[in-house]
Amino acid sequence: MTRMDAGNTAERKVLISGASISGPALAYWLHRSGFAVTVVEKAGALRGGGYPIDIRGTATEVVRRMGILPRLQDAHIDSRRYTFLNADGSIAASVPGAVAGNAEGQDLEVRRGDLAAALYAIVRDDVEFLFNDSIDTLDQSEQGVDVTFRGGLRRTFDLVVGADGMHSYTREALFGPEERFHRYLGYCFAIFTMPNTFGLSRELMMWNAPGKAAALYAVGENDELHAFLNFHRPEPPFDALRNPDAQRDLVARVFADAGWEVPGMLSAMRDADDLFFDTAGQIRMPHWSSGRVALVGDAAYAPSFLTGQGSSLALVGAYTLAHSLATNRDHTAAFAAYERNMRAFVGVNQALVDNGAATLFPTTPQALEQRNTMLRSLVTMPSATTRPEHSAITLPEFAPMS
Repeated sequence: MTRMDAGNTAERKVLISGASISGPALAYWLHRSGFAVTVVEKAGALRGGGYPIDIRGTATEVVRRMGILPRLQDAHIDSRRYTFLNADGSIAASVPGAVAGNAEGQDLEVRRGDLAAALYAIVRDDVEFLFNDSIDTLDQSEQGVDVTFRGGLRRTFDLVVGADGMHSYTREALFGPEERFHRYLGYCFAIFTMPNTFGLSRELMMWNAPGKAAALYAVGENDELHAFLNFHRPEPPFDALRNPDAQRDLVARVFADAGWEVPGMLSAMRDADDLFFDTAGQIRMPHWSSGRVALVGDAAYAPSFLTGQGSSLALVGAYTLAHSLATNRDHTAAFAAYERNMRAFVGVNQALVDNGAATLFPTTPQALEQRNTMLRSLVTMPSATTRPEHSAITLPEFAPMS
C-alpha cells in the first residue's frame, strides 16, 4: 500500500472520544498518516496506576511498531507466584509465575496506567487533547460531523471515533442502549487498592468458594495491593451499576460469611476512593460504524476481563482502523475494511469465554475441585506458550514515513 498524499489527508479532521488505550493508540497511527487528530477525555487528566492488564500476541507487535515496547518491558510485572486457597484458607495449589502467567519473553503484563502513559507520551505533542470534557451531541451530514461538547465548545470534524469503553456514550448516541449489545457473562466484580499489610511481593493470592473469589495482587515491592472481589450472579444488578453505595452494599452482602482475609478486604473497600465495580460482559454488535462515526476497542467489541484480551483487542483494533482510514479516502470503504479485517480476530478472542476462560471462577464445588486439580498439574508443565487466538490476525504494513 502506498501512503496517500499528505496534502489530501492533512485536512481530514478526526475526533476521538476517550484517552485510555485505544484512543491514544488510534491517535498515534492517524497522526502518523497525516490526519489532524483531537482527543476528548471526560477525566480531568490522564488516569495513572490502575489494575494489571495483558498485552499479548499481535498486540505486542503493535507496541513494538509504535516504539514503546522497551518502556513496557521495563514496566512488566514479573509475578513470581500464584497461590490459590480453599474456602478455609488452606492452600489448594501454588503455581510459579512463569507457568501461570504469560508466554515468557513474548507477552507483557503492566499496570493499565503504565500503558496509557506510554501511549500518551508519544502523541501528546502532536495531537490536541481536551481533558475534562466530553461529547454532548453528534449531528452528521454529508460534509462532516457537527459536535457539541458538554463544556459548550462546538466543532466540525470529518470523522468521529468512539474509544470510550464498554459503557460508551458514543455507541449509545449512535446505536441505542447498551442492553442491545451487552452479553452478560454471569459475574460481577469489584477492584480497589488497599494497604499491603500482608508482606506480599510480586505475587497473587486468590481465595475461592463456589461462585466467589477474593484476590490480593502485589504487583511490585510497594505498600499497596490490588484487591479483587468477584462473584457469580445470574442476572446483572442494573440498580447498582451507577450507585457506588449500592455496589459496596451488594459486595458486602455476598461476602458476609467469607473467611480468609475477606472481612478486612470488605472494610478496606468501604474506605477505598478508587473502587471500580462492573459486570463481566461483552459487547457484540452487527456493525461498528454508522455514517462518519465508528467505534474501536471495548466500545465496539469488549471481550471481558475473563479473556484477558481487552487491551490487546484495543491496540490491534486501533492499528487496523487507522490503516484502513490511511489507505481508503472514502470513510465508508475504510470502515468496511476495518470490520472485514478485525471480525474474525474479535470473534475467536471473545469465544475464549466459552472455551474455558471462565473456569478460573467455578460456581459449583465439583467445578472448583476440577479447577484446583488442573492448577496442581500446571506445576509439572513447561512454561506457558502463547495461544493461537492471541495472534489470529496479520497486521498490514504502514508505508514508511516520508
